[in-house]
Amino acid sequence: MIKAVLWDVDDTLFDHTTADRHGIIGHLTEQGLPADTAALTRWRALTEAAYARFETGELTFQEQRRERARAYLGPRTTDAEADAWFARYLTHFEAAWTAFPDAAPTLTTLTAHRHAVLSNSTTPLQHRKLTTLGLRHHFEFLACSDETGHAKPDPAAFHHAARTLGLPPHHIAYVGDRLDLDAQAATAAGLHGIWLNRTPTTTPPPDTHHITTLFTLPDLLKTL
Repeated sequence: MIKAVLWDVDDTLFDHTTADRHGIIGHLTEQGLPADTAALTRWRALTEAAYARFETGELTFQEQRRERARAYLGPRTTDAEADAWFARYLTHFEAAWTAFPDAAPTLTTLTAHRHAVLSNSTTPLQHRKLTTLGLRHHFEFLACSDETGHAKPDPAAFHHAARTLGLPPHHIAYVGDRLDLDAQAATAAGLHGIWLNRTPTTTPPPDTHHITTLFTLPDLLKTL
């Protein structure tokens, strides 16, 4: 029986991909730089590489932001200059923050379950994001890697959240948009991993719980 649901945030509850696209295209346009498909592809590659170094602990959260800024400004850019450049991107990014339409209704429906967040991010950022989106009150706590010291897919990240809930892993479901980082990693840690595959282009592995919209999550939880 599922007693609690742990949630990923970005591209699960929050439409990060769309906000990020608006953010970088708006920022590059404002800077007079190319803001086409190639520019977006480059930005996302830079983001993926820098963020991976944050997840492994090689860079702090602020340092991975500076790495991305220096890709445009040059390696000798000061921290203050890099921070200012990234802040201008954030202005456009945050103006486009939106929750997916199925997020709030699903959380409201699942009032019989406890809820918490497990995220490879920082607590202040995710707290502000969920507050802005009107979702923060649904969650007992936010377990973010900057404070816990454990990032998904490390089983320790999931076990830390389970201990905080005071529940054994098999009574907890984890919902996220990444098959490997979220669903499979949660399952390997003893939770019920659920892959939220909003744009299905591949067939899920046969042993993976998967949904294409959060509206079907309540029915799936009843079967676990």
